Amino acid sequence: MRSRSVEVRRARPLLGTFVEIVVPEPGPDTAGAIGAAFAEIEEVQRRMSFHDPASGLSKMNRQAANAAVPVDAWTFEVLQMAAAVHRVSGGVFDVTIAPRLQALGFLPGTAGAGTTGSFDDVELTADGCVRFHHPRLRIDLGGIAKGFAVDRAVASLRQAGVESGLVNAGGDLRAFGAASFPVALRHPAIPGAMLASFPARDCAVATSAHYFADRLVSGAGSAPIVHPRGNSEPALAPALAPALARTATVRASTAMVADALTKVVMLCAEDALPALAHFGAEAFFVSDAGELTCSKNWNATLHIHS
Repeated sequence: MRSRSVEVRRARPLLGTFVEIVVPEPGPDTAGAIGAAFAEIEEVQRRMSFHDPASGLSKMNRQAANAAVPVDAWTFEVLQMAAAVHRVSGGVFDVTIAPRLQALGFLPGTAGAGTTGSFDDVELTADGCVRFHHPRLRIDLGGIAKGFAVDRAVASLRQAGVESGLVNAGGDLRAFGAASFPVALRHPAIPGAMLASFPARDCAVATSAHYFADRLVSGAGSAPIVHPRGNSEPALAPALAPALARTATVRASTAMVADALTKVVMLCAEDALPALAHFGAEAFFVSDAGELTCSKNWNATLHIHS
Protein backbone atom coordinates (compact mmCIF):
# COMPACT_ATOMS: atom_id res chain seq x y z
CA MET A 1 0.00 0.00 0.00
CA ARG A 2 1.30 3.44 -0.90
CA SER A 3 1.94 6.09 1.70
CA ARG A 4 -0.61 8.90 2.04
CA SER A 5 2.37 11.27 1.66
CA VAL A 6 2.25 10.79 -2.13
CA GLU A 7 -1.38 11.86 -2.43
CA VAL A 8 -2.27 14.48 -5.02
CA ARG A 9 -4.27 17.58 -4.06
CA ARG A 10 -5.50 20.18 -6.52
CA ALA A 11 -7.80 23.17 -5.91
CA ARG A 12 -9.54 25.72 -8.13
CA PRO A 13 -11.93 28.62 -7.44
CA LEU A 14 -15.31 27.42 -8.71
CA LEU A 15 -18.97 27.52 -7.64
CA GLY A 16 -18.35 30.60 -5.50
CA THR A 17 -15.84 28.73 -3.32
CA PHE A 18 -12.65 26.68 -3.59
CA VAL A 19 -13.06 23.16 -4.91
CA GLU A 20 -10.41 20.65 -3.84
CA ILE A 21 -9.84 17.21 -5.34
CA VAL A 22 -7.72 14.68 -3.43
CA VAL A 23 -6.45 11.39 -4.82
CA PRO A 24 -4.57 9.43 -2.13
CA GLU A 25 -2.98 6.87 -4.46
CA PRO A 26 -2.25 8.60 -7.77
CA GLY A 27 -1.49 6.77 -10.98
CA PRO A 28 0.08 7.82 -14.27
CA ASP A 29 -3.16 9.42 -15.54
CA THR A 30 -4.20 11.13 -12.30
CA ALA A 31 -3.46 14.67 -13.50
CA GLY A 32 -5.65 14.23 -16.56
CA ALA A 33 -8.43 12.65 -14.50
CA ILE A 34 -8.43 15.56 -12.07
CA GLY A 35 -8.46 18.04 -14.93
CA ALA A 36 -11.48 16.30 -16.46
CA ALA A 37 -13.26 16.34 -13.09
CA PHE A 38 -12.72 20.09 -12.76
CA ALA A 39 -14.08 20.49 -16.30
CA GLU A 40 -17.29 18.74 -15.20
CA ILE A 41 -17.67 21.22 -12.33
CA GLU A 42 -17.04 24.15 -14.68
CA GLU A 43 -19.76 22.82 -16.98
CA VAL A 44 -22.26 22.62 -14.12
CA GLN A 45 -21.41 26.22 -13.24
CA ARG A 46 -21.84 27.30 -16.87
CA ARG A 47 -25.26 25.68 -17.13
CA MET A 48 -26.75 26.47 -13.71
CA SER A 49 -25.33 29.81 -12.58
CA PHE A 50 -27.90 32.39 -11.49
CA HIS A 51 -25.23 35.08 -11.70
CA ASP A 52 -24.33 34.45 -15.36
CA PRO A 53 -26.95 35.93 -17.72
CA ALA A 54 -25.73 33.58 -20.47
CA SER A 55 -26.30 30.38 -18.47
CA GLY A 56 -29.04 27.93 -19.35
CA LEU A 57 -30.68 28.63 -16.00
CA SER A 58 -30.82 32.38 -16.69
CA LYS A 59 -32.38 31.72 -20.09
CA MET A 60 -34.97 29.49 -18.44
CA ASN A 61 -35.76 32.15 -15.85
CA ARG A 62 -36.31 34.75 -18.58
CA GLN A 63 -38.49 32.63 -20.85
CA ALA A 64 -40.28 29.86 -18.93
CA ALA A 65 -43.20 32.04 -17.82
CA ASN A 66 -44.10 32.61 -21.47
CA ALA A 67 -43.51 29.16 -22.96
CA ALA A 68 -42.10 25.73 -22.16
CA VAL A 69 -38.30 25.97 -22.34
CA PRO A 70 -36.13 22.94 -23.15
CA VAL A 71 -33.27 22.52 -20.68
CA ASP A 72 -30.18 20.34 -20.74
CA ALA A 73 -30.25 16.87 -19.17
CA TRP A 74 -28.10 17.86 -16.17
CA THR A 75 -30.25 20.83 -15.23
CA PHE A 76 -33.39 18.76 -15.67
CA GLU A 77 -31.95 16.08 -13.36
CA VAL A 78 -31.26 18.69 -10.69
CA LEU A 79 -34.76 20.13 -11.06
CA GLN A 80 -36.25 16.64 -10.70
CA MET A 81 -34.35 16.12 -7.45
CA ALA A 82 -35.40 19.60 -6.28
CA ALA A 83 -38.99 18.58 -6.96
CA ALA A 84 -38.56 15.37 -4.96
CA VAL A 85 -37.05 17.15 -1.94
CA HIS A 86 -39.73 19.86 -2.21
CA ARG A 87 -42.43 17.20 -2.08
CA VAL A 88 -40.91 15.13 0.74
CA SER A 89 -40.16 18.22 2.86
CA GLY A 90 -43.70 19.52 2.55
CA GLY A 91 -42.57 22.47 0.46
CA VAL A 92 -39.80 23.61 2.79
CA PHE A 93 -37.10 23.09 0.16
CA ASP A 94 -38.04 25.39 -2.69
CA VAL A 95 -35.64 26.57 -5.41
CA THR A 96 -38.06 29.30 -6.51
CA ILE A 97 -36.97 31.56 -3.64
CA ALA A 98 -34.66 33.55 -5.94
CA PRO A 99 -36.78 36.75 -5.82
CA ARG A 100 -36.70 36.72 -2.02
CA LEU A 101 -32.93 36.20 -2.01
CA GLN A 102 -32.68 39.15 -4.41
CA ALA A 103 -34.78 41.28 -2.06
CA LEU A 104 -32.43 40.38 0.80
CA GLY A 105 -29.34 41.21 -1.28
CA PHE A 106 -27.98 37.68 -1.53
CA LEU A 107 -28.56 37.43 -5.29
CA PRO A 108 -28.06 40.05 -8.00
CA GLY A 109 -31.00 41.81 -9.61
CA THR A 110 -34.22 43.35 -8.42
CA ALA A 111 -37.14 41.29 -7.24
CA GLY A 112 -40.57 42.14 -8.56
CA ALA A 113 -43.30 43.32 -6.22
CA GLY A 114 -45.99 40.99 -4.97
CA THR A 115 -46.11 37.25 -4.52
CA THR A 116 -43.56 35.17 -6.39
CA GLY A 117 -45.11 31.70 -6.39
CA SER A 118 -43.53 28.41 -5.37
CA PHE A 119 -42.16 25.21 -6.90
CA ASP A 120 -45.78 24.07 -7.17
CA ASP A 121 -45.97 26.58 -10.05
CA VAL A 122 -43.15 24.81 -11.95
CA GLU A 123 -44.01 22.19 -14.54
CA LEU A 124 -41.37 19.65 -15.59
CA THR A 125 -42.60 18.10 -18.82
CA ALA A 126 -41.99 14.56 -20.02
CA ASP A 127 -39.90 15.83 -22.93
CA GLY A 128 -37.40 17.70 -20.74
CA CYS A 129 -38.92 21.17 -20.78
CA VAL A 130 -39.72 23.59 -17.95
CA ARG A 131 -42.73 25.87 -17.76
CA PHE A 132 -43.50 28.46 -15.07
CA HIS A 133 -47.15 28.98 -14.19
CA HIS A 134 -46.45 32.23 -12.35
CA PRO A 135 -45.26 35.44 -14.06
CA ARG A 136 -42.64 36.42 -11.47
CA LEU A 137 -41.17 33.00 -10.80
CA ARG A 138 -37.39 32.64 -10.84
CA ILE A 139 -35.27 29.66 -9.82
CA ASP A 140 -31.92 29.61 -8.03
CA LEU A 141 -30.19 26.23 -7.84
CA GLY A 142 -27.53 27.41 -5.39
CA GLY A 143 -28.94 25.13 -2.70
CA ILE A 144 -28.50 21.92 -4.68
CA ALA A 145 -26.33 22.40 -7.80
CA LYS A 146 -23.05 22.50 -5.88
CA GLY A 147 -23.73 19.00 -4.60
CA PHE A 148 -24.59 17.87 -8.11
CA ALA A 149 -21.28 19.30 -9.37
CA VAL A 150 -19.43 17.28 -6.72
CA ASP A 151 -21.26 14.14 -7.85
CA ARG A 152 -20.36 14.83 -11.49
CA ALA A 153 -16.71 15.24 -10.56
CA VAL A 154 -16.72 11.96 -8.63
CA ALA A 155 -18.34 10.16 -11.59
CA SER A 156 -15.68 11.61 -13.89
CA LEU A 157 -12.84 10.47 -11.63
CA ARG A 158 -14.26 6.96 -11.39
CA GLN A 159 -14.74 6.78 -15.15
CA ALA A 160 -11.06 7.73 -15.56
CA GLY A 161 -10.04 4.81 -13.37
CA VAL A 162 -9.44 6.61 -10.07
CA GLU A 163 -10.36 4.08 -7.39
CA SER A 164 -10.51 6.33 -4.35
CA GLY A 165 -10.60 10.05 -3.64
CA LEU A 166 -12.35 13.12 -2.31
CA VAL A 167 -14.05 16.10 -3.95
CA ASN A 168 -14.70 19.00 -1.56
CA ALA A 169 -16.55 22.11 -2.74
CA GLY A 170 -16.40 24.42 0.25
CA GLY A 171 -17.83 21.87 2.67
CA ASP A 172 -20.05 19.99 0.24
CA LEU A 173 -17.95 16.89 -0.23
CA ARG A 174 -18.00 13.31 -1.34
CA ALA A 175 -15.52 10.57 -0.57
CA PHE A 176 -15.41 7.46 -2.73
CA GLY A 177 -13.53 4.20 -2.67
CA ALA A 178 -11.73 2.59 0.25
CA ALA A 179 -9.91 5.66 1.59
CA SER A 180 -11.18 7.49 4.66
CA PHE A 181 -10.89 11.28 4.99
CA PRO A 182 -11.12 13.28 8.24
CA VAL A 183 -13.90 15.90 8.33
CA ALA A 184 -14.09 18.67 10.93
CA LEU A 185 -17.26 20.66 11.64
CA ARG A 186 -16.88 24.33 12.54
CA HIS A 187 -18.47 25.58 15.76
CA PRO A 188 -21.45 27.82 14.88
CA ALA A 189 -20.84 30.23 17.75
CA ILE A 190 -17.02 30.18 17.59
CA PRO A 191 -16.02 30.04 13.89
CA GLY A 192 -12.36 29.41 14.74
CA ALA A 193 -13.18 26.37 16.88
CA MET A 194 -14.08 22.79 16.00
CA LEU A 195 -17.42 21.41 17.13
CA ALA A 196 -17.16 17.81 15.96
CA SER A 197 -15.22 15.54 13.65
CA PHE A 198 -15.72 12.22 11.90
CA PRO A 199 -14.20 10.08 9.15
CA ALA A 200 -15.84 10.22 5.72
CA ARG A 201 -15.62 7.06 3.67
CA ASP A 202 -17.68 6.28 0.58
CA CYS A 203 -20.34 8.88 1.42
CA ALA A 204 -21.35 12.47 0.75
CA VAL A 205 -21.46 15.22 3.37
CA ALA A 206 -22.82 18.76 3.20
CA THR A 207 -23.06 21.55 5.76
CA SER A 208 -25.15 24.71 5.93
CA ALA A 209 -24.71 27.42 8.54
CA HIS A 210 -24.97 31.18 8.89
CA TYR A 211 -21.82 32.27 10.67
CA PHE A 212 -20.34 33.98 7.58
CA ALA A 213 -23.44 35.87 6.44
CA ASP A 214 -21.93 39.30 7.15
CA ARG A 215 -19.25 38.55 4.56
CA LEU A 216 -21.96 38.16 1.94
CA VAL A 217 -24.19 41.09 2.86
CA SER A 218 -22.98 43.74 5.30
CA GLY A 219 -25.01 43.66 8.49
CA ALA A 220 -26.91 40.53 7.54
CA GLY A 221 -28.40 38.63 10.45
CA SER A 222 -28.88 35.42 8.54
CA ALA A 223 -27.53 33.19 5.84
CA PRO A 224 -29.11 33.09 2.38
CA ILE A 225 -31.60 30.48 3.59
CA VAL A 226 -35.20 31.65 3.76
CA HIS A 227 -38.42 29.82 4.46
CA PRO A 228 -40.46 29.64 1.25
CA ARG A 229 -43.74 30.03 3.10
CA GLY A 230 -42.64 33.00 5.21
CA ASN A 231 -42.40 36.70 4.46
CA SER A 232 -39.32 38.45 3.08
CA GLU A 233 -37.59 38.47 6.44
CA PRO A 234 -34.54 36.20 6.91
CA ALA A 235 -35.76 32.81 8.08
CA LEU A 236 -32.86 32.43 10.49
CA ALA A 237 -33.40 35.65 12.47
CA PRO A 238 -33.33 34.33 16.05
CA ALA A 239 -36.32 36.44 17.14
CA LEU A 240 -38.44 34.91 14.37
CA ALA A 241 -37.37 31.28 14.58
CA PRO A 242 -35.61 30.34 17.83
CA ALA A 243 -36.08 26.60 17.23
CA LEU A 244 -34.29 26.47 13.89
CA ALA A 245 -30.81 25.07 13.44
CA ARG A 246 -27.75 27.30 13.51
CA THR A 247 -25.70 24.74 11.62
CA ALA A 248 -26.64 21.47 9.96
CA THR A 249 -24.53 18.70 8.49
CA VAL A 250 -26.10 15.90 6.47
CA ARG A 251 -24.52 12.62 5.39
CA ALA A 252 -26.13 10.93 2.38
CA SER A 253 -25.33 8.70 -0.58
CA THR A 254 -24.91 11.63 -2.99
CA ALA A 255 -23.72 15.19 -2.53
CA MET A 256 -26.78 16.55 -4.34
CA VAL A 257 -29.14 14.98 -1.80
CA ALA A 258 -26.96 16.02 1.14
CA ASP A 259 -26.72 19.60 -0.17
CA ALA A 260 -30.48 19.98 -0.49
CA LEU A 261 -31.32 18.33 2.83
CA THR A 262 -29.09 20.66 4.84
CA LYS A 263 -31.52 23.48 4.01
CA VAL A 264 -34.45 21.39 5.22
CA VAL A 265 -32.68 20.66 8.50
CA MET A 266 -31.71 24.33 8.92
CA LEU A 267 -35.36 25.34 8.55
CA CYS A 268 -37.03 22.45 10.38
CA ALA A 269 -34.47 21.05 12.86
CA GLU A 270 -35.94 17.82 14.33
CA ASP A 271 -39.01 18.06 12.10
CA ALA A 272 -36.69 17.24 9.17
CA LEU A 273 -36.08 13.70 10.43
CA PRO A 274 -38.80 12.10 8.24
CA ALA A 275 -37.32 13.71 5.13
CA LEU A 276 -33.88 12.48 6.12
CA ALA A 277 -35.22 8.96 6.60
CA HIS A 278 -36.90 9.04 3.19
CA PHE A 279 -33.55 9.65 1.49
CA GLY A 280 -31.59 7.31 3.79
CA ALA A 281 -29.63 10.26 5.22
CA GLU A 282 -28.38 11.24 8.67
CA ALA A 283 -27.89 14.66 10.21
CA PHE A 284 -26.01 16.45 12.95
CA PHE A 285 -27.28 19.91 13.85
CA VAL A 286 -27.22 22.59 16.51
CA SER A 287 -30.43 24.44 17.34
CA ASP A 288 -30.53 28.18 17.85
CA ALA A 289 -30.73 27.42 21.58
CA GLY A 290 -27.42 25.53 21.36
CA GLU A 291 -28.82 22.02 21.67
CA LEU A 292 -26.99 19.29 19.71
CA THR A 293 -28.96 16.61 17.87
CA CYS A 294 -27.48 13.68 15.99
CA SER A 295 -29.16 10.91 14.03
CA LYS A 296 -28.80 7.65 15.93
CA ASN A 297 -27.09 5.89 13.03
CA TRP A 298 -24.31 8.48 13.07
CA ASN A 299 -23.45 8.49 16.78
CA ALA A 300 -20.83 5.75 16.51
CA THR A 301 -18.49 7.76 14.26
CA LEU A 302 -19.17 11.38 15.27
CA HIS A 303 -16.76 12.77 17.86
CA ILE A 304 -17.99 15.84 19.74
CA HIS A 305 -15.34 18.34 20.80
CA SER A 306 -15.73 20.25 24.04
